[in-house]
Amino acid sequence: MPHGKPAGIPCVQLDDTLSCRLFGLPERPAVCVSLRPEPSMCGANAADAMARLRALEHATSPRACG
Repeated sequence: MPHGKPAGIPCVQLDDTLSCRLFGLPERPAVCVSLRPEPSMCGANAADAMARLRALEHATSPRACG
């Protein structure tokens, strides 16, 4: 996504199972390669992780920041 990924919009590179189509490929963006998930980001399970991700996206959206 050359102009960034808007909050609340899934990355165009995610497939139907939410797996990255670029994982492990040189084309994968640096921001994705450098992401290091931590327990505070992931939570206890997949549902918790998705809820935390939604909260992070909301908190960092242009509307929330400005």
